[in-house]
Amino acid sequence: MPEHRTIDTLLAQYSESHLNPTNEVIHFICVPVIVFTLLGLLWSLHPLVALAFAAASMVYYFRLSRPFAVGMLLMAGAMLAILAALPQSTVLPLSIAVFVLAWIGQFIGHKIEGKKPSFFDDVRFLLIGPLFVLSFLYRRLHLAY
Repeated sequence: MPEHRTIDTLLAQYSESHLNPTNEVIHFICVPVIVFTLLGLLWSLHPLVALAFAAASMVYYFRLSRPFAVGMLLMAGAMLAILAALPQSTVLPLSIAVFVLAWIGQFIGHKIEGKKPSFFDDVRFLLIGPLFVLSFLYRRLHLAY
């Protein structure tokens, strides 16, 4: 019998409130945008704050799944590189505006779904959302996670 991993349980629980195709599409767009803008908000405090948050997240991701952690590391690295390339004066206003819009999108998706966001039940789902999106890419590319 195959081992039941924590990541499989978390993704299954997260999926329960993300079954509507429209909500899924909204999440595919908004979740990476929220990650980027959260890093942008932290970057605005100081780039090391954003790096520390990304590093702490990677520790959690590596405990759940090394393949997912590698994907998240690549994504976070690309996002941090973009933030480093942006004019510093634009990072905070851009991050605030897009962060708010992306969360509005998320709540619209959940209104369509008819279910509350998973993180209302378990705050860990704020970190699982990006893995949920990444899982679709991994499956499409036939990558194990």
